[in-house]
Amino acid sequence: MNTFGRIFKLSIFGESHGKGIGIVIDGCPVGIHLKEEDFKIDFDRRRSGARGTTPRIEPDLPEILSGVYQGKTTGSPIAIVFKNTNTQSHDYDEIAEIPRPGHADFTAKVKYQGLNDPRGGGHFSGRITLGLVAAGFIAKKILSNVHFDAKVIEVGGSSNIQEMVEKALAEGDSVGGLIECRISGLPVGIGEPFFDSIESMISHLIFSIPATKGIEFGAGFAASKMKGSEHNDSFVDGNGKTQSNHAGGINGGISNGNDLVFRVAVKPTSSIQKTQHSFNLSKNKMEDFEIVGRHDACIALRIPVIIEAAAAMALADLFLIQQH
Repeated sequence: MNTFGRIFKLSIFGESHGKGIGIVIDGCPVGIHLKEEDFKIDFDRRRSGARGTTPRIEPDLPEILSGVYQGKTTGSPIAIVFKNTNTQSHDYDEIAEIPRPGHADFTAKVKYQGLNDPRGGGHFSGRITLGLVAAGFIAKKILSNVHFDAKVIEVGGSSNIQEMVEKALAEGDSVGGLIECRISGLPVGIGEPFFDSIESMISHLIFSIPATKGIEFGAGFAASKMKGSEHNDSFVDGNGKTQSNHAGGINGGISNGNDLVFRVAVKPTSSIQKTQHSFNLSKNKMEDFEIVGRHDACIALRIPVIIEAAAAMALADLFLIQQH
């Protein structure tokens, strides 16, 4: 559905080309300093306009409707809305007949009996992640002593990020990327065994981010090629510090005091400038078509701050669960 969390609860709403988008955050502790201008740094990291990103630029000005009084959280639900001001909905007239490959156009049409808003991807658009960044910023304030650092480490399988972006632009194509997130300062004992493990909770939110296709913690899939003697992290002190960190800072689904490290695979943007061949639902046949509109050649460039937000929201929920 559109809600996540047990104590730190989130509910998202809106469509890419609707009047606006937003998020409601319940369970936020009272007394956290919060002003609308505080979000700017994280919002700027997500903003488009850089080489390889969409030319659609929105002001992304948050309007806090509730849950904050005189610059502090009140403990009641925090509702934040953003107006959509820069839309070109006519670009999406054709997708009712030819669902775009790689997008949710077809599945949304079937699931919602054709009554969904398809413009710009509607409720399935990456535009909706702005609300996640807002909630993630608040979650980071709850985890005030924890530091989050996510960055793109590969694009198209290469560490030469700009070269791969330029190549995709020149070809009218798109390219995927790999993002690494490192979280330091997390205390020992956060997380629950099995269903609410740190890995489970973070992964749940990571996969709510459009375009994410995979996640690995610590050594990740490389662990399948290692021996136990190689993968085991030897403890070097009584605080839980380990000599290596193949486990990615997690044992038994619970933080062990070392840096929490994970990587996320982001697929190439589905909307590309190349001519494609797909099925026309109204004509009942395959045909060539071109996607118009404004799209990212490499959406991974804008996702690191969203990855941080997802991790922060999951960890904030687990932190508050630990306190109860």
